[in-house]
Amino acid sequence: MTKLARHLRRWPTKQGITCYRLYERDIPEIPLVVDRYEDCLHMAEYERPHDRTPGEHGDWLDLMVRTAGEALDIRRRDVFLKRRQRQRGTTQHERYADDRRTLTVTEGGLKFEVNLSDYVDTGLFLDHRITRSMVGEEAAGKRFLNLFGYTGAFTVYAAAGGARSTTSVDLSNTYLDWAARNMQLNGLAGSSHRRIRADAMQFLAEHPPDPAYDLAVVDPPTFSNSKAAETDWEVQRDHAQLLRRLLPRITPGGVIFFSTNFRRFKFDESAIKGVTVREISRQTVPPDFRNRRIHRCWRMVRKDDS
Repeated sequence: MTKLARHLRRWPTKQGITCYRLYERDIPEIPLVVDRYEDCLHMAEYERPHDRTPGEHGDWLDLMVRTAGEALDIRRRDVFLKRRQRQRGTTQHERYADDRRTLTVTEGGLKFEVNLSDYVDTGLFLDHRITRSMVGEEAAGKRFLNLFGYTGAFTVYAAAGGARSTTSVDLSNTYLDWAARNMQLNGLAGSSHRRIRADAMQFLAEHPPDPAYDLAVVDPPTFSNSKAAETDWEVQRDHAQLLRRLLPRITPGGVIFFSTNFRRFKFDESAIKGVTVREISRQTVPPDFRNRRIHRCWRMVRKDDS
């Protein structure tokens, strides 16, 4: 890891990147993901069969944490370890603790609040660094919609890129408040930036069928069964219906970025009419992610109705 860290330290320094992936289960016997957030480490253990007792496994994890910190010259108190279990019928982004270890990090000249202690996910998905920059580059003068908005990182990029207005939709007040703080960190608060607590499907169903947006991001969880939603969400089953509902709300020539990290996902292009579709996954996965299938991403353009 020390050799890899030296290599990666030169690369992000040149790019102005302070948060990046160092290790991702490269060795099967060490099923960890290690991300650097400035002067902190965020480590996640993935479930994998082993022959250690619970006590031995705890000692092994302590050794991994200590080794990573020493190799990268990071204090033990600034190394955070999570256990990422297979999702079994629960919602995404569940709370893990209540220690409130937050940090303001920089990406693309913009500031974001991350929480390294309390959630399995930190609030900033590093694999979408390039996708966010693409959104920012297309946002000037556009009316932007962020469905499944989470902590609003895409919205920050769109607003900083000159979007005329932004609308961020999420079911969680916690994440909408977090999105508001991210906007404020960048001096982007104002009445032209709306945050709406709603289920994405319901939001679109109740939205007037007028072309109200020129640019949209749809980055949903693989599944969710939040009590606040009328029905469960499954990305494979529901993505085509959601996109069909979204398209009438997009202006002709408007752009939708759609992404998922569901590995077995099959995009049902035939079920979505009036749009050109191009997969851009190869362009959107950053170089620090050796897993080139960390996500898949499509860029869609609504055709002119005439």
